[in-house]
Amino acid sequence: MKYYQIVFSPTGGTQRVSEAITQSWEEVNTVDLSNPVPAATDISFDSNSLVLIAMPSFGGVAPQLALDRLARLKGNGAKCVIVAVYGNRAYEDTLVQMEDEAQNAGFQVIAAISAVAEHSIIHEYATGRPDADDCKKLAEFGKQILEKAAARQPSKPSVPGNRPYRKAESGLVPKAGSGCTSCGLCAQKCPAGAIPTSTPETTDKSKCISCMRCVSICPAHARKVNSLIVSMAAAAIKKACSVKKENELFL
Repeated sequence: MKYYQIVFSPTGGTQRVSEAITQSWEEVNTVDLSNPVPAATDISFDSNSLVLIAMPSFGGVAPQLALDRLARLKGNGAKCVIVAVYGNRAYEDTLVQMEDEAQNAGFQVIAAISAVAEHSIIHEYATGRPDADDCKKLAEFGKQILEKAAARQPSKPSVPGNRPYRKAESGLVPKAGSGCTSCGLCAQKCPAGAIPTSTPETTDKSKCISCMRCVSICPAHARKVNSLIVSMAAAAIKKACSVKKENELFL
């Protein structure tokens, strides 16, 4: 069996979750959906493959950009596990949304996972996660999925969520402050191509998906989101984030 991980991970949390799940899988090939110029359109899988598809949950749904790139793959009956990674609030309809897109692309969904990683905007929530305990639990999930994938006809899991999906909310658009050196790294790495290479101190609001990659990689720490709005958002979800959420496996 061939093993793959298809990951959309702008700030690294989803990637760490994916690596924890697949650590016992052999020779895992990676497809990076957050690459500004993804090569995923040329990739075709076969029925003898086990594929992990991992995305973050933004406001309870998956990033449309990531789903669009997933739709361009050719699953050809490959078994897959879908993984929604969220910042300890809620993943709501992310998994069912991913399930539908994966099936439309020709994948056979045999398992689903919800996992917690540090919130990409409000870092006080789920700070440091996935931690060592998370990684141990996720690795156990990975082994259980391997066992299920070996079955001749693995069953379809019951995936939580609602159809129709909740409506995607408008996100925060990072801006460059006076410390911007116009190095262009953010423009090169933006998954959505929302930062012009000629004027990296600006952002195309119509393209920005609020993934926070530009904020996390800026060497001058010059790109930020409005601190007042972040404080208000943190207060609004404080109750929902006050209880530590556990990672879940749906087989």
